[in-house]
Amino acid sequence: MPPFPVTGPRPFSPARRRFVAGCAAALAAAPAAPRARADVIPFNAAELRVEEGEVLLTADFALAINATLEEALQRGIPLYFVLDVEIVRPRWYWFDEKAANAPVQHRVSWQPLTRQYRLASGLLTQSFDSLAEVERLIGRVNSRAIARVADLERGARYEVVVRLRLDVNQLPKPFQVNALASRDWQLASEPRRIAFVAP
Repeated sequence: MPPFPVTGPRPFSPARRRFVAGCAAALAAAPAAPRARADVIPFNAAELRVEEGEVLLTADFALAINATLEEALQRGIPLYFVLDVEIVRPRWYWFDEKAANAPVQHRVSWQPLTRQYRLASGLLTQSFDSLAEVERLIGRVNSRAIARVADLERGARYEVVVRLRLDVNQLPKPFQVNALASRDWQLASEPRRIAFVAP
């Protein structure tokens, strides 16, 4: 029986080799878009307290939606803000132990027929006449339950890491690309760490 023929990839034609080489050179020469520094959301205050077996968080952010984001809303692009809340147990010998995670998502949209802003969080939806009202509601966290005391080790030291940010991953794809190089789309607070001891 004759052996199987040995086959391999067909060689590129000279024209195709020149085309591929030209594309590679263009990609190598194109400068990478620098990642913009985030526009910081000021963090005014935060406190923790324990009531009826739950750890409650109260916090205040000075959220200000800039003109670029407001224009996106007017054009029908919803914005998603996320309040990241994570409870960690610091460990000097290893990474922090994550004890709980309680993120909260807010969806902001513009309703042209009623000329109102709509804010949705979980099952709750509210409408507002001004963007300032939306900013105040997102920026204020009032006695939100973030963990059950029974799930924490009594007497152990924990830290609650709190941050408010615009979630650019929820934007349409073209806007996600623009967000990498535009400070207007990089809206976030610095993480705030609040120490407490589990009762």
